[in-house]
Amino acid sequence: MTKPIQTYQDLLDERQRLEALLQLQKEAVHQDILELKAQLGPVTSALSMAGKLVTRDKGNLILNAGAHTVIDLVVKKLILSRAGWITKLVVPFFLKNYSSHVIADNKESLAAKLFSWIGKKNANGQPHTHN
Repeated sequence: MTKPIQTYQDLLDERQRLEALLQLQKEAVHQDILELKAQLGPVTSALSMAGKLVTRDKGNLILNAGAHTVIDLVVKKLILSRAGWITKLVVPFFLKNYSSHVIADNKESLAAKLFSWIGKKNANGQPHTHN
């Protein structure tokens, strides 16, 4: 405990000391929060991944429909052809949900690739150039 306050100057000195102490404690709390965020980084990324597995991004209907068709054909019919019915329901569900988020994150590059594949080609297989 500090000495008793007897003068106005003592009061001003104590106030300055307490404000400095408060600033130090604020900085310590801020540093603790930054450390907690760093420690919880893997947990938040795991929760983000889990969220992408159980929710579906509804945008990009054409790209998602194509991905869902490919998943149904390849995963459900070929890879999981001998699996049980629960596996045939659950695995494609998670793959479709996750792929919808991947498509949403990379839609520009995926759309450009898709349109380059179906764009007009000349006799040599090269894209048609307008002269």
